[in-house]
Amino acid sequence: MNSTFEKDNNASGPIGIFDSGYGGLTVFKEIHRILPQYNYIYLGDNARVPYGTRSFQTVYEYTKECVFKLFDLGCNLVVLACNTASAKALRTIQQQDLPPGKKILGVIRPTTESIDQYTKTNKIGILATQGTVLSDSYKIEINKFHPKIEVFQHACPFWVPLVENNEIDSLGAHYFVKNDIEQLLTQSKEIDTIVLACTHYPLLLPIIEKYTPQGIQILAQGELVALSLADYLQRHLEIEKKCSRGGDLQFYTTDDPRAFEEKAEIFFGQKVHAANIKV
Repeated sequence: MNSTFEKDNNASGPIGIFDSGYGGLTVFKEIHRILPQYNYIYLGDNARVPYGTRSFQTVYEYTKECVFKLFDLGCNLVVLACNTASAKALRTIQQQDLPPGKKILGVIRPTTESIDQYTKTNKIGILATQGTVLSDSYKIEINKFHPKIEVFQHACPFWVPLVENNEIDSLGAHYFVKNDIEQLLTQSKEIDTIVLACTHYPLLLPIIEKYTPQGIQILAQGELVALSLADYLQRHLEIEKKCSRGGDLQFYTTDDPRAFEEKAEIFFGQKVHAANIKV
């Protein structure tokens, strides 16, 4: 496999966007809005979702398989538009598995690097899946960049199913969102910024805003990740030159493409055409 990568080391290719399912489309939407000139391939591992409750080893293996599939499809740069994959798999893949000339980025660092620009009390809340919370990735990364900031976390296990079943304005959604926000805020009365550390959560934003006290900022990751990617490409021209241009968008799923297309429109904001792919 590596010999193929080495042979095609200088060939340009699309930017790969990976997620365990649909949520990464909210990040991809912002990346495409800010950087529309590039070609992209999105891969959703819908057949094996959810990742949030799986072990570190399983998430690592699944993520690696999908990332290498994107490499096979010609991508030189892959963005893990998934908090769980970024928390449980990114570092290991970067350190152990990357073929020559290939790069992989996550969504956690772009968020943690800039968090000090938003909080005045140095107390922030993280709403995420159980896997992301248990990984402590946000605490570790924020402490690395901003040791004065205190991080409070709360897992929201019902939010992803609510979004994926299009129950985003149901009574159940209102109940769980209100309850989870209250539980987070009981950890500290000084929290002034909440990070939505799951790419599904922006679809619940109207309800989240309803139950979040005034004066508390709510940060979705899409724009932060997109701006960080734009900056990364400006600083790493050797990578930017290997990202093909033309605005072509391709969508792949490991599950039923018709079902993917129906839900993807909710996340991406426009109709998409998808194909099935084996990893």
